[in-house]
Amino acid sequence: MRRRLPTPPAPLPQRHGVDPVRVRLPAGGPWATVREHLVERLSGAEPGAVEAMLRAGEIVGADGRPVPPDAPYRPGMCVWFHRQLPEEVPVPFPLHVVHRDEHLVVVDKPHFLATTPRGAHVTETALARLRRELDIPTLSAAHRLDRLTAGLVLFTVRPEERGRYQTLFRDRRVRKEYEAVAPYDPDLGLPRTVRSRIVKERGVLAAREVPGEPNAVTHVAVVEHRPADGLARYRLVPDTGQTHQLRVHMSALGVPILGDPLYPRVTDPVPAGDFRRPLQLLARTLEFTDPVTGAAHRFRSGRVLQAWECPKEWAGQ
Repeated sequence: MRRRLPTPPAPLPQRHGVDPVRVRLPAGGPWATVREHLVERLSGAEPGAVEAMLRAGEIVGADGRPVPPDAPYRPGMCVWFHRQLPEEVPVPFPLHVVHRDEHLVVVDKPHFLATTPRGAHVTETALARLRRELDIPTLSAAHRLDRLTAGLVLFTVRPEERGRYQTLFRDRRVRKEYEAVAPYDPDLGLPRTVRSRIVKERGVLAAREVPGEPNAVTHVAVVEHRPADGLARYRLVPDTGQTHQLRVHMSALGVPILGDPLYPRVTDPVPAGDFRRPLQLLARTLEFTDPVTGAAHRFRSGRVLQAWECPKEWAGQ
């Protein structure tokens, strides 16, 4: 078995709360110089971007020194640089810190804010914001919450402890409870447990259910329903963590979550900066035993779902 090389520390500081990009040069290949490889690997960048960064000394090696434009290719070598940040519309909703100690930061995330940098969402993410606002450059996410979903997210302070908290989620030792607003159907026979096999293909927006051994389990119950508008507030407790699991299961039951742009059908994307009609899904509680301190934690989101609390405002958007 091939031994994995350890990741050397980044020689560049964060920028706007975002880590520099690290590229490890692979073994083999036809490249004579580092520049040739980066031009090919970063083919999506603007023409001439790699050459300009090399001339400006913005691509560095493990020692922090700029990589010369004619530097020879060395397999296994690591180089770092800061990506060109996309223009982002600020998400105009605050992050609320629910808990903070020397090990953890738990926040109540708003709708429309991604958890970690990815794709077009880089600086306008919970992680980048928290690193800047709390001045904790070592902060990392222990798990992720969909950009459109609001609620509780756990971040770790110390890099050496991150794995222990991530293991809690991997081993299903965190009890997560969600709240959703969706149409009411008296014939569903709730509460019930939904089991199915969900797959999410790379490059495809929506996940889907397929035949086979179930890999997604959700307990669904009605908390209350409102005859006036035919809506209900649901409690969703997942035993597993497949991508879009709660949204897929609610749609499969025939009661898709209000504001969902993917289920039961993919709708046209909204313009950047359109923060109307957020997905009515909220990560309400997180409950677990701290793997570092042994403390029993139970955190609860203070957010509300607009379609339930202010239905006229929701309907009028």
